[in-house]
Amino acid sequence: MKNPIIRKILLATAAILLAEGLLFGFLLIRNRIKTRPQAPAQLAGNIGAAVQETAEPQDAATAEPESEPAVNPNVSAELIIEAPEPESFLITLVGDCTLATDAMSYGGAGTFVGVVGDDYDYPFANVRDLFEADDCTFVNLECDLTDVATVSDKMFAFRGPTAYTNILTGSSVEFVSYANNHMYDYGYEGYDETIAALENAGLAYCERNSTALYTTESGLTIGVYAGYFTFDEADMVADIGALKEQGAELIIASLHWGDEGKYHPIPDQEYYGHVAIDAGADIVYGHHPHVLQRIEEYGDGLIFYSLGNFSFGGNTNPRDKDTVVVQQEIIREGRSVRLGETTLLPCCVSSAPDRNTYQPTLYEEGTEEYDRVLSKLDGTFDGPDLVINYSNIS
Repeated sequence: MKNPIIRKILLATAAILLAEGLLFGFLLIRNRIKTRPQAPAQLAGNIGAAVQETAEPQDAATAEPESEPAVNPNVSAELIIEAPEPESFLITLVGDCTLATDAMSYGGAGTFVGVVGDDYDYPFANVRDLFEADDCTFVNLECDLTDVATVSDKMFAFRGPTAYTNILTGSSVEFVSYANNHMYDYGYEGYDETIAALENAGLAYCERNSTALYTTESGLTIGVYAGYFTFDEADMVADIGALKEQGAELIIASLHWGDEGKYHPIPDQEYYGHVAIDAGADIVYGHHPHVLQRIEEYGDGLIFYSLGNFSFGGNTNPRDKDTVVVQQEIIREGRSVRLGETTLLPCCVSSAPDRNTYQPTLYEEGTEEYDRVLSKLDGTFDGPDLVINYSNIS
């Protein structure tokens, strides 16, 4: 180009265009870095700890074009945490187990000790499969298991030999409530020997106005509060609260209360049953009336006002032989535990209708006896209360 003026104009124009091109390219690169989708947070020890990558600095003019991101930039990255699968446990509750005979007829024909002898598998033979299939079976032990023969000055004193712990362990009974009006039938010596027998057999137990923790083989920690007739409300509330602080996931209030022979709970039962649930108990497990009483759903808990007799050596032929096996599902979701499905299995305390064989047996579904049990448990039973004159234990 010979014309110097035109040449200078063309060179200046070329310089301007080159500068604009470099600036435009730089802006494009800067814009891509800014809008690049962020990588999702990584799980490394603590949930939500993000790992950020830092690129080596590059000269804007020489930087290589970056490849397109692997993720869709229109979809935001989300951290999905799967909740643990719920766990299910099963506990069984039954009524009064008097694995014993009264002192006046100890070992006689037709009595518990006379019938059972040393056949430890006999009493629970017809329900053992239910006990073995659960995570924990509870009974109310309404007698002393002692070889002491010195009886207290009582109208009725029930005793079975210490070897009768084999009845419980051999049929997969894990927990015994020992808070009732027959625990001192053979004085302090009989009481202490019973406690020693339970401990030697590896049976968990709870004494009167006391608490205990028990963890099932499947890993459910159960707290038990055992009360007896006269309840101190403040103590009950404090003891149940303490169980939760000690790590109990499920709390059972085992309460010996009410009037014998009555098919409906008295006001004191209703009051203290509600107190126990309000204090944090999940289940109230009632016993003493020797007959079935209704079940109440209260708050998030269940109150079994009375589960009646079960394997009951206190009478050779009880007037009311109805009883029940309660199987309660417990559901654990994470750190939360709640009650699941309740299964009621109506039973007779005996395998024979005309006498007490001391061998609880399931009623057949749809029979009059089966339906009668359910009516007692739902509170619709309208039969007369039993009159207890103590000439015959009911």
